[in-house]
Amino acid sequence: MKISLRRLIYLLFLGVLTATLIVACSTINNTRVTNHKLQVEDCRVVQHTMGETCIPRNPQRVVTLRPDTLVNSWILGIKPIGSAYELGSQLPKYLQGKVEQVEFVGSYDSPNLEKILRLKPDLILSNSYMKDIYEQLSQIAPTVVLNYPWPPLGWKKQLEELAQILGKENISQQFMDNYWQRIEKLKQALGERRHTLRISVADVTGENLFTAYGEKHYSGTILKDIGLQRPRSQTGDFFYIENISEETIPKIDGDVLFLVSLEFYGDKTKLENLKHKPLWQWLNAVQRDRVYFVGEHWHESDIFAINAILDDLEKYLVNTP
Repeated sequence: MKISLRRLIYLLFLGVLTATLIVACSTINNTRVTNHKLQVEDCRVVQHTMGETCIPRNPQRVVTLRPDTLVNSWILGIKPIGSAYELGSQLPKYLQGKVEQVEFVGSYDSPNLEKILRLKPDLILSNSYMKDIYEQLSQIAPTVVLNYPWPPLGWKKQLEELAQILGKENISQQFMDNYWQRIEKLKQALGERRHTLRISVADVTGENLFTAYGEKHYSGTILKDIGLQRPRSQTGDFFYIENISEETIPKIDGDVLFLVSLEFYGDKTKLENLKHKPLWQWLNAVQRDRVYFVGEHWHESDIFAINAILDDLEKYLVNTP
């Protein structure tokens, strides 16, 4: 059978084209497999509130959406490049000199997605308050949603969860070991007094209104670990009690009163006004001269805040005559 020259050339061309396509498809498939392996090797899958996410093994551009997450990430060896702050764009005083100021990406209840996008993060540490924008955050970078129910988990649980997500359990354990050592030291210094000494913790939240901190509050768990007692009004399975009026001010009384000064609310003026109130003068802690004004770290849950609270307890309960 005779084959024309034109047909022969066509068949040869078709054969070369087919071979080329086979090689090309094989190369593409191999590339996909290689890329998939690289992706799996460069990240690890972690479980969180919204499911699971493959996050970088060594993230370099982390954005956090809570100030306590920012601080605890920092102490675990991860230095975020941006964060939402609860109180505006400035770090609280107790953190200055310990944590560097990072890019402000909005308040913790309303982060700015455009600012986050411009930072080009490789990991976003969100929280359960931000579930509604999880999909949007995930389109920017791998996003982990930390568990923040109400009332909040204890500060120990928060640190433990974050350490597991970041693969920093060993560092977290070092901080916890140091915490328990300090607790034992305070127990020994206080001796039997801790079984009878009633510690009240409160702040001024409005004009002649107070908030008392309960046993589930971050500070409350520390007092409980030491074995210190609480006033009856602050005993129970609750985070805090709001809207205590001037008429019910005895609810914040105790042998010792730690009054948390949230300076950004203009508390200094309010506290000065308190001193002229008759009911204030009748408080046991006032009469004993055992009212101590402490900073906003008493309201926070990061590890620097916890250690600052321990510093205050040592200063006022052990070293103050």
